[in-house]
Amino acid sequence: MMIFGSPRRYIQGPDARLKLGEELARLGRTAVLLTDTFVGDLIGDDAEKSCAAAGIALERVTFGGEITRAEIDRLEALCRQKQPDIVIAAGGGKTIDTGKSLGSRLNARIVTIPTVASNDSPTSHIIVVYDENHKLVGVDKLNGNPDLVLVDTAIIAKAPPILLSAGIGDALVKRFEVEQCVNVSGTNMFGGRPPRAALALARACYDTIREFSVAALQAVKRGESDEALERVVEASVLMSGLAFESGGLSISHAMTRGLSAVKGPASALHGLQVAYGLLVQLQLENRPADFMAEMRAFYRATGLPVRLADLGFSGGDEDLALIADLTAQAPHMKHFERPLSAADLRAAIEVVEAMGNHDANESARLSA
Repeated sequence: MMIFGSPRRYIQGPDARLKLGEELARLGRTAVLLTDTFVGDLIGDDAEKSCAAAGIALERVTFGGEITRAEIDRLEALCRQKQPDIVIAAGGGKTIDTGKSLGSRLNARIVTIPTVASNDSPTSHIIVVYDENHKLVGVDKLNGNPDLVLVDTAIIAKAPPILLSAGIGDALVKRFEVEQCVNVSGTNMFGGRPPRAALALARACYDTIREFSVAALQAVKRGESDEALERVVEASVLMSGLAFESGGLSISHAMTRGLSAVKGPASALHGLQVAYGLLVQLQLENRPADFMAEMRAFYRATGLPVRLADLGFSGGDEDLALIADLTAQAPHMKHFERPLSAADLRAAIEVVEAMGNHDANESARLSA
């Protein structure tokens, strides 16, 4: 059976946060705003003013910093007596996923306000849970996608460029993963057959990322939104999220199982992890050398990793074997054109490493 899912409403643009109260009035009369301390200082006052003007009773709750079962339990106990109509999660991926889980437990409407465009969690019904050491321990699912996604590009434009690079990486991979999932008649994140609409979105997402990412990063370095940034944010948050949930995932995301288990890559942003995973996937797809070289050039232009060292890796053979072994066990591995073993993955990683090291040595030689 074919299944396509999406958030009920998506709004994006400079100063979109100022529409919060007006939009919440469509959903309920009481709300909890979940942020970390930094984001609370950034948007809290505007949120309170906007909600007061719309007659929405708003309370603020502070996120502890890591999405763990214990943190979600703590927040649930704190908010259970309030029983809000709406849970608003504002910030990065950890805060947003925590807010989605909290909203689900409280049976509340869910609103996400990303303050960075580093991944597509704001639109999705997926919740990635870690332990206190940031090791992935589980993936939960909402019954549906968020009710509202409110994206203020004036705020995103002032975030560190590396966060947009991560969003670029997370969006870039979706075309290749969805293509693999569709080609093998795999299942998407809703347990259904991917519709052609998801494939079209994944390809449009890729085209947008390739065309506008360099200019969008320049806009972030200036701290101001422009048309290039608007397009890349739409691709990274909206198109990427719709594409992966309804289209399915493959090796690029399977690699996070292995990468999150070794020192260095485990601390890297999700979008940087999966971007490296894409190079491994493309190698396993036997892409031509000129295609791989051109892709690595785009990676270098947008701050994406072309070798494990770029993710902070300094380990040896045992760590490489662990990455390959854990990746081979990931569920998304079944969405590939042929069965793969840990040995296949290890061989592809070694080729990617050789190419990345060659590029780094050549760059050092030319700059000497």
